[in-house]
Amino acid sequence: MKTKIKSLLFISFFTVATSFLNAQSLLSKLDSEFPDKPVYEIATFKTTRIGLGHSIEVRKKGALEISLYNRYWNIPDFKGQRFLADVVSTRYGLDYAFSDNFTLGLGYTNHDKIFDGFMKYKLFKQKRGSKKTPFSITLLQTISQRKSENTTGDVYKETTSSINKYAFTSQILIARKINTELSLQVAPTFIHREKDPLKENPNNQFAIAFGGRHKIGKHASVVSEYFYVANPLKSIETFNTFMVGVNWELSHLLLQFHMTNARNFVEDTFIAQTTNNFNAKDGNFHFGFNATWVLQTKKKKLD
Repeated sequence: MKTKIKSLLFISFFTVATSFLNAQSLLSKLDSEFPDKPVYEIATFKTTRIGLGHSIEVRKKGALEISLYNRYWNIPDFKGQRFLADVVSTRYGLDYAFSDNFTLGLGYTNHDKIFDGFMKYKLFKQKRGSKKTPFSITLLQTISQRKSENTTGDVYKETTSSINKYAFTSQILIARKINTELSLQVAPTFIHREKDPLKENPNNQFAIAFGGRHKIGKHASVVSEYFYVANPLKSIETFNTFMVGVNWELSHLLLQFHMTNARNFVEDTFIAQTTNNFNAKDGNFHFGFNATWVLQTKKKKLD
């Protein structure tokens, strides 16, 4: 009797052990086939710009972004006749994503006659539910070039020469998607220009940008930005830039409508050279309208 009981116990133990080993082997196979990959937050902002400034977003590899940014404002006591607005300034932009993390862009503003370019690299992505990577971080480097006329008067001869002036803006864009509706961003900023001949204005300026997006519908969101300059220009009175607006998403087309006191589009100008305060006096309200199209130049690979 004891021998039978021992045999039954041995067979039961062997069966349980075999089942356990088989289960562990199956779990190992499942882990290898379906690894526990980190889940990254997507669409912190729906576009590469919040409104005026860049967001942390970059396009997927092969994406070509075509943008048309417009700014309208009135001139106080303007005696001419213009339709809708006295002045219209437009920036034509073309951006291309060489990888999922790296984008190059070029632009030209007709009113200011400024050429600009930028490099943008996404360094870190926010991991969902992770305390180690709670933010997305993108590095931005811009350059702008403008021509100024230098006229020299002389009794016998008068000459006019064009001087190229360059400015560089470096930003660290840090953003967090709080939830499906709210995203916030902060951007420490460094601006460098050529030395001022009068030595009145600083050729290095420091600023910090704050931005946010709040989703109010399936395809609409409210956005806002504020730029604080620590050491403003001395030759002219400048004001910190503010913007509030609405973004409307239509598939591959994004429309942005906003009100701001900034007239320019390039970072070193609209951050540090805004000469109007944000109010309704003397034509200080400027209406902005941006349109952005995204074209995919490379076919998506099927898994």
